[in-house]
Amino acid sequence: MSVSARRRPSLLAIRRWWRAHVRRDVDHESVLAQVRDDAGWNGRYAFMILMSAGIAVLGLLLSSPAVVIGAMLISPLMGPIIGLGFGLATFDWPEIRASFAALILGTVLAVGFTALVVALSPLQNVTDEIAARTRPNLFDLVVALFSALAGAYAVIHGRAGTVVGVAIATALMPPLAVVGFGLATQNWTVFGGALLLFVTNLMTIALSAAMIARLHGFGSHLSPQHTLVQTVLVFGSLAALALPLGVSLRQIAWESLFTRQAREVLTAEFGADARLSQVDIVYAADRISIDATVLTPKLNPAAEKHAATVLGQRTDRPVTVTIDQYRVGTGAEAEQAQIANAAGRLGDRTAERLIEQLALVSGAPRESILIDAEQRHAVVRAQPLEGATLAAYRTLEARVATIAPGWRVELVPPLTALPGVPLAEGVPDATGLALLAWAGTRTGVPITLSGPQPAVEAAVNTLTGAGVMATAGTVRNGDTLTATWATAAP
Repeated sequence: MSVSARRRPSLLAIRRWWRAHVRRDVDHESVLAQVRDDAGWNGRYAFMILMSAGIAVLGLLLSSPAVVIGAMLISPLMGPIIGLGFGLATFDWPEIRASFAALILGTVLAVGFTALVVALSPLQNVTDEIAARTRPNLFDLVVALFSALAGAYAVIHGRAGTVVGVAIATALMPPLAVVGFGLATQNWTVFGGALLLFVTNLMTIALSAAMIARLHGFGSHLSPQHTLVQTVLVFGSLAALALPLGVSLRQIAWESLFTRQAREVLTAEFGADARLSQVDIVYAADRISIDATVLTPKLNPAAEKHAATVLGQRTDRPVTVTIDQYRVGTGAEAEQAQIANAAGRLGDRTAERLIEQLALVSGAPRESILIDAEQRHAVVRAQPLEGATLAAYRTLEARVATIAPGWRVELVPPLTALPGVPLAEGVPDATGLALLAWAGTRTGVPITLSGPQPAVEAAVNTLTGAGVMATAGTVRNGDTLTATWATAAP
């Protein structure tokens, strides 16, 4: 008996088991009804798209993964994508049309809204979170694949919920927000890269969902009567999705292969005792740039030139190689150095990001920003910004601080006019006093308060307790305390 003949009965047994124990337990009509309810365009879907996109783009601008994850919790993208996949599986043209329309409208709405947020934001630089979503790679594709498999399975077996929706949104909403960023800043490299990632992930999710649906018995017999034209359109949609996905897969596979080859070539230049601490590869249209860090017991001055020559023979583009070599011992010592080097790079990137953000929001030159990496302390004296209030400077400081957890960030505001402090039944407003306390501690300049005597005394005591030099000024009646700087700027 041939091998193929022996395999045939086992495959038939698997199919029979699948139909008897998996497909039989699926309520196909109920699942399809639920999918159709969740896949269309409505007011709730539009509102949640706006909220999710807004949170996502703010997280990207602040380079805060936690904020980006928060956007995923409310994203509604799972419904129309799963609907598109099930529509393709069942040849249900009305479902395909409704789901696709919801996706297109949601995409346009998200891109337009995020572009508006970025256009109105003082933060418009490309952060690490944005840069990470400007081109698809193998891991992005795997995330999209697993998200689709989990989403379709959960819908079929009645376990759809927030966690699965987050998995779908993870692959789509951040790239969509980056598309809006690229549009607002007219950075077409970011725009095109993020759009390619979004489309690649969308196609992967839709086709994977269709595959899972077919495996669970969802087919054309479950859809309304469809015409030959509609069937052709469905096959045309499948081809339209599969063709660009195949092109992306080919490019991703080639880059993954070249990355592995680059690591092997670099390792061979230094021997088995060396450690590759970092390998960054940039695939430009006209050149491939490799930036590596190597921990090695023996330095190799010719490594860059030789590695570039070897790798250049494996591609049709010029290859440039830059290697930072650090002499260390072998074994455990090299591993410890690798960990320390990675921690140092993380600290350097955080400090550099802080400098960029502080220079942007303060209007101060980069060289005037004081950074103490050891104490994790950053200080900058802000330039007067037209229309900016004291509260605006405090908000900007808080936003910058979110990109560097564990750091103490201080933005010293200019000595602009201080806001008054409202009185409620003769008691100073706590929020107003907190703002004055922040200004006083940042500038070190004394503050003079004028108004009803009991309120002035209470406010002076509060500010003094917060470490601010505060004095009483003119006593007068009224429902507001007036605050002024007591001296000129030092």
